[in-house]
Amino acid sequence: MAQATFHFPRGFLWGTATASHQVEGDNTNNTWWAWEQEPGRIIDDHKSGRACDWWGGRWKEDFDRAAEAGQNAHRLSIEWSRLQPTPDRWDESSLDYYREMIQGLHERNMQPMVTLHHFSDPLWLAERGGWDNEAVVGYFEAYVRRVVEALKEYVDLWVTLNEPNGYITGGYVFGIWPPGKQDLGAAMRVMTNQVRAHAAAYKVIHSLQPGAQVGIAPNLRPMLPARRWSPLDRLVTTLQSNAFNEAFPRALHTGKLSFLTLRKNLPEVRGTQDFVGINYYSRDYVAFSPLKPAELFGRRFYHPEAELSSSGFIANEPRGLFDLVKWGLHFGLPIMITENGIEDAGDDLRRRYLIQHLHQLWRAVNFNLPVKGYFHWTLVDNFEWERGWTQRFGLWELDVETQVRRKRPSADLYAEICQTNGVSAEMVARFAPGLFPGMFPNF
Repeated sequence: MAQATFHFPRGFLWGTATASHQVEGDNTNNTWWAWEQEPGRIIDDHKSGRACDWWGGRWKEDFDRAAEAGQNAHRLSIEWSRLQPTPDRWDESSLDYYREMIQGLHERNMQPMVTLHHFSDPLWLAERGGWDNEAVVGYFEAYVRRVVEALKEYVDLWVTLNEPNGYITGGYVFGIWPPGKQDLGAAMRVMTNQVRAHAAAYKVIHSLQPGAQVGIAPNLRPMLPARRWSPLDRLVTTLQSNAFNEAFPRALHTGKLSFLTLRKNLPEVRGTQDFVGINYYSRDYVAFSPLKPAELFGRRFYHPEAELSSSGFIANEPRGLFDLVKWGLHFGLPIMITENGIEDAGDDLRRRYLIQHLHQLWRAVNFNLPVKGYFHWTLVDNFEWERGWTQRFGLWELDVETQVRRKRPSADLYAEICQTNGVSAEMVARFAPGLFPGMFPNF
């Protein structure tokens, strides 16, 4: 048997990613909790409820598990609605609780990466028009200032917005997330306000903490024309990719926002990212379709031979991660894989998915591409937005009723990867033997 290890650079960050509404529980004062109460909004009318009970203190045992597994970092988010329950009131006890959580990471020798907005908004903000109201820029700036003033001693890696493109698509294009709109005009206004809010937050963070590293975590889906010979397939692929993948990060690089029919010069946002965040799950093939005007006349689908997750939600396309890292080079900044993972309650596909994606990531760092860390989605099963509890992304299984955690084999695999700072032939032979001949051929 071939013996080799794909090593990662010294100091590489290995962690998992979580989000406040998905793990804390009882976030009753935000838009997602209200959305869950409306029949038919969530699959099987699931509710987040106690979620993973982190607000009840179970973050401690989950952080213990992560630290014992060799993870040296963790990405978590702050719940705006807890810190600012009304426009004129700040809840210092909630801020103290987040401070305790982040200190808990340091006590376990784990570096925190803190996300300031991960989909959920305070109800009072929604009542004032949410992200469709340009006043949100000032609201967000004030919230960020409060958080950073309190946590700057413990945090120097910040994500201002998680998947702004996903937030806009879900909430303002397809209407499957709050506020449930299908309004392209609103989508363009929200995009503008989020770009401006990010830039305002970036400047606040650096005024308080000059050495901080600040970025966004967009949901990036590489898109390929279904028929490379077809000019129409190539055209709609470019249109969709520019709108979904490129608009936000390009605006931060150039100061020019180009989204759908929107063209706007925003010089104040230029150069407001210190690293390129990449949330990657899968890639799409795109074919021209006159029946899909709302999707810019492009029908997206997975490759027919791709290995799919149980619900068909994700295709195992590891090469897409390598391609995204190459794409990230255009910004001339360090790169963080801020999310990557797959739903898999049976924990069979996850092991192959993890190994294959990390092999592609190793290819990138082996070419000296500036990848600094990898955050797996996710540590423990959590509430997956409109899909409720039907999808299981955790290295640890969660029994929602009892809150009991059960370790999946992929948790042991990821622990060995973190502890070794690499992927070895022996790991592949034990956890995903079917991959071995392709990754470690006999020479």
